[in-house]
Amino acid sequence: MTDIVIPALGESVTEASIVRWVKSKGDFVNLDDPLLELETDKVTLEINAPASGILSAISFEVDDTVEVGQVVGKISISGDNSVASSTNNVDNPPIDNSSSDESTKNTTPETIASPSASKILREGGINPSLVEGSGKSGRITKNDAVNHISKSSHIDDNDSKTTAPNVELNTVNSNNISNEKRVKMSRLRQRIAERLKEAQNTAAILTTFNEIDMTNVMSLRSRVKSVFEKKHGAKLGFMSFFVKACVLALQEIPEVNAEVSGSDIIYKNHYDIGVAVGTKSGLVVPVVRGVDNMSFADIENEIQNLAIKARDGKLSISDLTGGTFTISNGGVYGSLLSTPIINPPQSAILGMHNINKRPMVVDGKIEIRPMMYLALSYDHRIIDGKGAVSFLIRVKETLEDPERMLLQI
Repeated sequence: MTDIVIPALGESVTEASIVRWVKSKGDFVNLDDPLLELETDKVTLEINAPASGILSAISFEVDDTVEVGQVVGKISISGDNSVASSTNNVDNPPIDNSSSDESTKNTTPETIASPSASKILREGGINPSLVEGSGKSGRITKNDAVNHISKSSHIDDNDSKTTAPNVELNTVNSNNISNEKRVKMSRLRQRIAERLKEAQNTAAILTTFNEIDMTNVMSLRSRVKSVFEKKHGAKLGFMSFFVKACVLALQEIPEVNAEVSGSDIIYKNHYDIGVAVGTKSGLVVPVVRGVDNMSFADIENEIQNLAIKARDGKLSISDLTGGTFTISNGGVYGSLLSTPIINPPQSAILGMHNINKRPMVVDGKIEIRPMMYLALSYDHRIIDGKGAVSFLIRVKETLEDPERMLLQI
C-alpha cells in the first residue's frame, strides 16, 4: 500500500483545495499518472501517482482543504490483498444493524459523513445526526449536506450560517425562479483580492497617462511578421515591442524598477518583466526573466510558453515570483483606458489599451492615426511625478520610433 501525500507547495504555502480528481477509486494508475488537481492561493498544480497500482482509497473530495504532508488517498500495489478490507473500513464504516434507528442516527452519521460533507455541516451549524445519508451504508455525501442546508434555509431565512458554498440562495422573483447563486471563492481569487487590497492599503498609488501613435510599430510589424514567424516559430506581437521599450526606460529611470523594503529602497539591476495573463481561474502574472539580454524572438517565445502554461494550469511558483515590473494589456479585452493596480512588492505597472483610429494633428494637418492610451500606476513613496511622466514619455518616444530599440538610443 502506498500513500498519496500532499507535497511541499512552495514557500509560505501550507494548504490547498482539491479542484478535481483525475482518477476515480478503483482505477488502475501508472507511476507519475496525474491523480488530482490542487489549487493554492498562487497556482493550480497536479499531484502524480507515487507508484503503479489500484487507486484503492480517496480520503478527500472536491473542494476539501488539504495540508502539506496530509494523506489524501492510497494506491494498492499489485498483490496487496489487504487493500479491499482496509478501503472498506476507511470509506464505509460498518453500521451496527442491531441498534435502533434512533441509536444509529445519534452515533454514526458524524463518522460516516464524507470530509467535505462534515465541513459544510460544521460551518452551517448542523448536527450530522439530523441529516439522512444517501451514500453507501448511509454515508452522508456532500450533496446530502448541501440539500439539507438548502431546505433548512427555507425555514429560517435569518440564519446566515445555513447557506453553504455552491448552494442557490432562496431569493426568488415574482415568477418564483431563483435569481441568485452563492459560489465559494477560489483560493487563487482570494489571493488576488488580498494582494490587490494590500497594494491599495500600503502603497501611495497614483496613475499618469499618455498616448502613443502606433503607426510605425504597426507598419514595421506588418512588414516583417511573416518572415519573423517562419524563422523563429513565434508570432510577432506588440508585447515584445512594449517589453523592449520598457526595459530601455527602466534603465534610464531606475526607481521605477525598484521596491520599498521597510525604510530602505532596493534598486534592481535585473529586468524581470511580469506579463499579466487572464485565465478561467483569474489573473496571473508569469515573469519573463532577463529581458534586457533577450531578442524579440526570445521574448515572444517565452511569453507564448508562459501563456500556454497559464491556460493549462501548469505554472509553477517560480514562474510567478521575482518580477521587477509588470505590463498588463487590457486592450485585448477592448479596454480604452484603465488605472491598473501595482503588483506588490513592485513599484509600478504599465497598462496597455485598445488601439483606436482617431483624428490627430500631424505636421499641421489632421490625419487618422491608430492611437493607444498608456497608463502608468506607480508608488509615490518611491517614484516622483517627474520620474513617472519621464518613464511614459521615454516609452512613447521609443515605440513611435521603433528603430531606437535596435540602436538602443
